[in-house]
Amino acid sequence: MRIAAVEAFALSYPLPEAAQVTLGVGRTIKRDAVVVRVRTEDGIEGFGEAHHGRAHIAVASIVNDNLAAMLKGADACDTMGLWRRMARAQMLTQGSGAAAALAMSGIDCALWDIRAKAAGWPLCRLLGGAPRPVAAYAGGVALGWETPDRLVEEARGLVARGYRALKLRIGDRIDRDIARAGAVREAVGTDVTLMADANSLYAPGDAARAADALADLGFAWLEEPFMPLERRRMADLAARARLPLAAGENLFARQEFAALIADGATDVIQPDLSKVGGVTEATRIAALALAAGLPVHPHASMTGLNAAASLHFLCAIENGGFLEADASRINPLRDELVRGAPVLSREGTMTPGEAPGLGVEVDMDFVRAHPPIPGSAYRT
Repeated sequence: MRIAAVEAFALSYPLPEAAQVTLGVGRTIKRDAVVVRVRTEDGIEGFGEAHHGRAHIAVASIVNDNLAAMLKGADACDTMGLWRRMARAQMLTQGSGAAAALAMSGIDCALWDIRAKAAGWPLCRLLGGAPRPVAAYAGGVALGWETPDRLVEEARGLVARGYRALKLRIGDRIDRDIARAGAVREAVGTDVTLMADANSLYAPGDAARAADALADLGFAWLEEPFMPLERRRMADLAARARLPLAAGENLFARQEFAALIADGATDVIQPDLSKVGGVTEATRIAALALAAGLPVHPHASMTGLNAAASLHFLCAIENGGFLEADASRINPLRDELVRGAPVLSREGTMTPGEAPGLGVEVDMDFVRAHPPIPGSAYRT
């Protein structure tokens, strides 16, 4: 089980105009990804996703130029030891910053994929859980800053596909946000769970107003009203808001989550396995949340790889909640990059299979056919 090679592949898929969505982070013009492949000397391959961080070429270079040589020849089953080795090499100079954590995340996930394949078990069983249905909500690059009528049409279509929970993108003008939220609630009724993501765009006064309006509409949470490290603002709003606050998709270390929890600044914990350091660090964060009595609803909306890993993760932790499913109209990184991805049931759930590892296969021909396009995936 010695590591023979570690490789990262940056790739891009330009989106046709009809598939572009305007969100708080900008308008999507392409989908980027970083796929990491680890191969052992006896031929087992594991795959993981490193979040692109709007710099997919740079993130892939960190894996290929900094970490690959360090890991060659190491024991692929020593996930804890290799995580610590990568962390000391990267984070001593980069702190808990995104670049270090993103690169490590893809490698760590690939190592867990290898371990589970070697054991002949699905990843969730190796982590101490078992395959089970997990409720999924429609998130990702969808339900953006459309007119209320168009947003209602999209929401109804997602409910018809089986989703029993939807996450709206807000952070626009507060009156527009409230109008969109009210229109969707009226259209889908009270049997559908609704959440809202502000993409860190609110001032404190607007966040408080949005929280009140969303509470009146029966929303489940308000996500990231402020910038990720503005814990004081989060704590102040959490103390007075009548609905839960959610955060964590843009944090990169368990210490940052520990501080967020200690401040009472969030009610819903949202680590992204492709950002925080992979499966290894995500399980630590889930334990922190469990000790505080908080649920974990991981962020997972780029490719089918991270979605598969997140599904297994949710099946193995005690305080797991929703899986974020990318409900984009067009996303080949979800539909073509991987084969065997879980599908949404009519009850709005997804269930991992019994295939070893992540249970999905990466189409390397697709990877090679979609070389990276420089620049951000969002036009602001």
